[in-house]
Amino acid sequence: MMLMVSVQNLPEAMEAEKGGADIVDVKNLQEALVGSGHPWTVKEVRAAVPADKHVSVTLGVVPNQVGTVAMAVYAAASLSATSVKVGFMKTDYPTALETLRQARQALQGSNTKLIGSLFADNPLYDGLDPRLMLSLASEGECDGFLIDTLTKDGRNLFDFMSESELREMVFKGKELGLSTALSGHLRMENLNELARINPDIVGVRGAVCAKGDRSTAVAWEAVAEFKNQLDQRKSGEINVFETPVATIAEGSSDGWVVVDGRGKSCAGIIAALKSLVEAKTPSFIEVIIPDVLNTYDVIAWAEKGAHTLLTQRKDLDGSVRILIQP
Repeated sequence: MMLMVSVQNLPEAMEAEKGGADIVDVKNLQEALVGSGHPWTVKEVRAAVPADKHVSVTLGVVPNQVGTVAMAVYAAASLSATSVKVGFMKTDYPTALETLRQARQALQGSNTKLIGSLFADNPLYDGLDPRLMLSLASEGECDGFLIDTLTKDGRNLFDFMSESELREMVFKGKELGLSTALSGHLRMENLNELARINPDIVGVRGAVCAKGDRSTAVAWEAVAEFKNQLDQRKSGEINVFETPVATIAEGSSDGWVVVDGRGKSCAGIIAALKSLVEAKTPSFIEVIIPDVLNTYDVIAWAEKGAHTLLTQRKDLDGSVRILIQP
């Protein structure tokens, strides 16, 4: 899981970067329910944040104007944003789909990723059902999706969608090769649920602001603590599952194919495994997994597909190796 911190200006971006945020996300909380930051803010942040760090752009709730959204997406790419998030509230599925497809065309020739977004609390606003996110992201040619919230009354993501529902959505997204992100007034006490769901990205703001108040500025100390707690769950130092994963004896080496997941997202690992199994070429697949949480996802994928888990061991660098017989 990567940590994404929402910022509104350059000083907040510097606090997020100092605290260890993996993604600095530029947005505008004063525009409607949530809107996009000004282009010069994105330009300033992108210039100040190291090139190897992600700077994303949130367009917020976009209008039902396909050309206008495509132009905004093009501008985000021109500003070298790592990704651009296009969020839908009051619209119909065909319009949202066409908007994303036009946005994909606007990104041609750039490295900027397209992220579709629906809000878990959309039903409160008579909006597009968030459970349509998987099909919308897939048909809309997105690189990933985000489930967020708009409500500002103290409720958060888990007040609108259950852990099991989000877990299933995230897992299916990974099978489709989509990056997965969850946000929506998430707090430190939600970390265990988030770790069990294991999205690629966890987005926060209020939890990393001074005194936990999202109307105040982002504070690097709060970012660092949230990141630390997130990393402890990724490494398994804090166990969020009731039972540990069993270790099994070493197996055969005939027809061995290695999937090295180090430096890759969980979605990338599972998509590679799925591709190998569908090709029906290897007798055995050894997958190298960078952290404990992704291990659970790979095991769940194997069990779901009735594949046999032969061995599991931990390397000195903390990565886990699992041998699977398809």
